[in-house]
Amino acid sequence: MARKIPLDKVRNIGIIAHIDAGKTTTTERILFFTGRTYKIGEVDEGTATMDWMVQEQERGITITAACTTCYWKDIRINIIDTPGHVDFTVEVERSLKVLDGAVVVFCGVGAVEPQSETVWRQADRYHVPRICFVNKLDRTGSNFSQVIDQICSKLGAHAAAVQLPYGEEENFKGVIDLIERKLVLYKDEAGKELESLELPAEVLAKAEHYRNILLEKLAEVDANIMDKFVHAKEISILEIKDAIRRHVIDNKFVPVLCGSALRNKGIQLLLDAICEYLPSPLDLPPIKGIEPESGNFEEIEASSDAPLCALCFKIATDPYVGRIHYLRLYSGRISSGTYVYNATQRIKERLTKLVQMHANRQEIIEEAETGDIVAAVGLKETKTGDTLCAEKNPILVEAIRFPEPVLQQAIEPKTKQDQDKLGLALHKIEEEDPSFKVTYNQETGQTIIAGMGQLHLEIVIDRILREFNVEAQVGAPQVAYRETISKKVISTGKFIQQTGGRGQYGHVVIEMQPQEIPGAGITFTDKIKSGAIPREFIPAVKQGIMGSARSGCLAGYPVTDVAITLIDGSFHEVDSSELAFQMAAALAFNDGLKKAAAIILEPIMDIEVIVPEEYMGTVIGDLNSRRAKIVSLSTRVNLRTIRAYVPLAELFNYATVSRSLTQGRASYIMEPSYYAEVPANIVEKIISGFASSGPLRKTL
Repeated sequence: MARKIPLDKVRNIGIIAHIDAGKTTTTERILFFTGRTYKIGEVDEGTATMDWMVQEQERGITITAACTTCYWKDIRINIIDTPGHVDFTVEVERSLKVLDGAVVVFCGVGAVEPQSETVWRQADRYHVPRICFVNKLDRTGSNFSQVIDQICSKLGAHAAAVQLPYGEEENFKGVIDLIERKLVLYKDEAGKELESLELPAEVLAKAEHYRNILLEKLAEVDANIMDKFVHAKEISILEIKDAIRRHVIDNKFVPVLCGSALRNKGIQLLLDAICEYLPSPLDLPPIKGIEPESGNFEEIEASSDAPLCALCFKIATDPYVGRIHYLRLYSGRISSGTYVYNATQRIKERLTKLVQMHANRQEIIEEAETGDIVAAVGLKETKTGDTLCAEKNPILVEAIRFPEPVLQQAIEPKTKQDQDKLGLALHKIEEEDPSFKVTYNQETGQTIIAGMGQLHLEIVIDRILREFNVEAQVGAPQVAYRETISKKVISTGKFIQQTGGRGQYGHVVIEMQPQEIPGAGITFTDKIKSGAIPREFIPAVKQGIMGSARSGCLAGYPVTDVAITLIDGSFHEVDSSELAFQMAAALAFNDGLKKAAAIILEPIMDIEVIVPEEYMGTVIGDLNSRRAKIVSLSTRVNLRTIRAYVPLAELFNYATVSRSLTQGRASYIMEPSYYAEVPANIVEKIISGFASSGPLRKTL
């Protein structure tokens, strides 16, 4: 069966950036200029198409990644607009996993900001080709060349401008195309009518200077361009564009464009660049999957005639149709009303309906094929990260990495009637958002919700109240501490029980040591020899250890970064059972924690505070009182930037404090960076605080 749209005419892209760089505004302009919407939506007015959630419209920020599809010339562009706030970084993570390319938006004034670095590293991890769009060049203090310098120095990118702004700040009028040596001016405020002119004499020297920089950068990665550049031969427009495309796809070069999305300038040229430089699914190497039975790697061919392979990368709840599963098809085709095989869960599922998403609006389609990003209705057991495929050709795509929550709160229903509703609401939100966790504290009898930050938990609580109509009480936010060990030990666990009939016998010896790489979590290795413990009991040993790791010996926080090796043990031919070995492993683990000098770890935040010069000393003094480690001080236009590592426990209500210290003139952004050992003088407070958990204070 022939494809409706050739695969080389498909672009799957994401818009990624630091908060407030203008991602959603850029996406809104793309939708308008491609004819997908007839009216431009504005973020500040709460009318943006892609910010459809009530909470997004009220706060003027993107919270959830939204998908849409549009057409430019003969190219189909599937777009995912992602959040910029660090609390919702999981949305960027799972979007980049399924995208073929990305547009990284930078603020012309702020340049490379902390979250810009985060999303860039995420794109590096998934090897996503990207182009840069420097936005807000009409604003006072914007500096295009400074942004490019920081893209190269801070992000380590091999980048060069392919465009220059014509006019600065409020006089920004158009775009200089360095490749074609043309000036593009905008005749109307709406930015629909473009005029392409010869370069004026006053900008010729500057344009040639930056064009030479572009050719030099390309020559460093392209032999053909190098040869012609060194021998002063003319390099054609087609050769330049071809070289840019090839090396963008290879992740060896990043072209930088410019404009002002709010003023409708530079968007059509950005669309041209998306089509010309970013890859189609055919341009990228085949992704690799694992054959479940053999464990062998297999390449997945990007063809609609190949067996089906699709990844579920997101789940959303719709009030009318229930759960919607967002899918990226890597190969094959899929039709509504058919069965698919979930290779992760090893079950068959029926897909009742396929829809094309336009933000929160659904357009029913009958079929999807390779390269498409669509949503499915009717899947019951499929979870985020599961692979859907043909039952005769099972394959597993690498799962998505999700960050661990760093903040937690206790929550309880106000009335008995709200109890079941609260449980259902929390379950649905946990299904949608893998960075949101729900646990039950046996000691205090409290339900604990955990997320990526205060804003993340605020949004969840707001949704519980509005979407699910649940009255609830929540406690003050608490830091999600972790426990680990500081030395290597060998620990023994024995579980022996005689009750007159058949007894219980389990005996394990484990070696416990700190992980060499922080963040590796709990790992279990079996090194049993000579059948000291039968193979069928090994999973029970692992289960007992993992169960015990949920609660440490100091303050009951989850244990992390411990490498566990099962080295010895014994069994009884009659009395040994899975339960006995599970209990023995738990005893060995808990005993090992006590002997291995357990310590408490706390999340350290990477914070950047932007403050006027006259308040810098005050802000640094306050940060030092919060156990901060100042990393760098820099200048940004007429402001100073302070970069520091600060424990999360010291940053509660920092927004209020920073405003009062600077008369409301400071701003900051922070993100989780790493876990570090808590100082001894604070450990006692944490342990005593955990033992006497405070009452719920805040009522919705």
